[in-house]
Amino acid sequence: MVFSIAGTGYVGLSNAIILAQNYKVFAVDVIPEKAEMINNKKSPIVDKEIEEYLAEKPLDLTATVDGDMAYSQSDFVIISTPTNYDEEKNFFDTSSVESVIEQVLRVNPTAIMIVKSTVPVGFTEEMRKRYGVNNILFSPEFLREGKALYDNLYPSRIIVSVLEGDEKIIQAAHTFADCLKKGAIKKEIPTLFLNSTEAEAVKLFSNTYLALRVSYFNELDTYAELNGLNARQIIEGVCLDPRIGSHYNNPSFGYGGYCLPKDTKQLLANYKNVPQNIIEAIVKANHTRKSVIAKRILEKGGYPEKQVTVGIYRLIMKAGSDNFRQSAIQGVMQRLKDKGAEVVIYEPTLRVDEYNGYKVIHDLDEFKQMSDVIAVNRYSDDLSDCANKIYCRDIYLRD
Repeated sequence: MVFSIAGTGYVGLSNAIILAQNYKVFAVDVIPEKAEMINNKKSPIVDKEIEEYLAEKPLDLTATVDGDMAYSQSDFVIISTPTNYDEEKNFFDTSSVESVIEQVLRVNPTAIMIVKSTVPVGFTEEMRKRYGVNNILFSPEFLREGKALYDNLYPSRIIVSVLEGDEKIIQAAHTFADCLKKGAIKKEIPTLFLNSTEAEAVKLFSNTYLALRVSYFNELDTYAELNGLNARQIIEGVCLDPRIGSHYNNPSFGYGGYCLPKDTKQLLANYKNVPQNIIEAIVKANHTRKSVIAKRILEKGGYPEKQVTVGIYRLIMKAGSDNFRQSAIQGVMQRLKDKGAEVVIYEPTLRVDEYNGYKVIHDLDEFKQMSDVIAVNRYSDDLSDCANKIYCRDIYLRD
């Protein structure tokens, strides 16, 4: 059995490694440098386990930019290309997924296509109708940044869509699920076979619930801070209830990253003709949190009595990740800039002197000295010598 993976981001590369332990896998990307790194057993993304598996494990994995070659030889094509949220259209931009579907149908129309990119509810069914085929399935991915491979080795669940009445497609879905299980370390993995629209809904509702939980504890933190209360004491008292638990309860500057911002907006768009209050409130809560954080940062720096230079320590969302996309701190930065603050960045993964109009400082000591206040979404011991300048809501010192 041969697999191709379209896209070598966190989802694509982790799936490629899982499958390449037992099957021939082509990893297809449009960037030659990424393909070259993978073929040289180096990871183009930051994930320690991915780096270790590429360097040390015997994997039948070949990276290429030649999609026609890869797809024409494959029994399964997994599509994990980016689907960014289009603010103007108020919907996911699924053009990269559609492009791969069209390419596969041109070179190997009988291959089973598994969409793992996050898509609007109803997308897979729409694609089957548009192209007049049944061999397009959906399988949601549930990965944490910096833990992408781990979450495939120890998955919380495997979900693959099926098409009722089509035995060939049902068998293909079961085969694909079995292949993922074979590459996992965890042995007892809950597995669900749903229709494609239900599977798509699971992904969006799962991430929106996580965003809800983040927003809830952030708003608890806002209340505690503005009323002079100890947020940690309140959080621990709340979370001792076993129905609530102590997971996903560490305050932050807001939710961000690859999935939560776009998935919450997409789910809200899918509610166009459905009554709701909570889904919209989750999206709004994240905007409010960033505004509150920006105001508190400025106050700590002495605003409005003086011009404030705010240092932003790291743009990444989480430790062990290289992802800046939709990071909450960037929304905070824009609010700081709008208030007239000078904003400078310390981000060691950046090799440029300017990022989106903000000055990048490469020397940490210089960064500390020039900043009146340092905004830190997740605390680091690198800042222990300037604790009086730090504004941070990282209560538990973890992601």
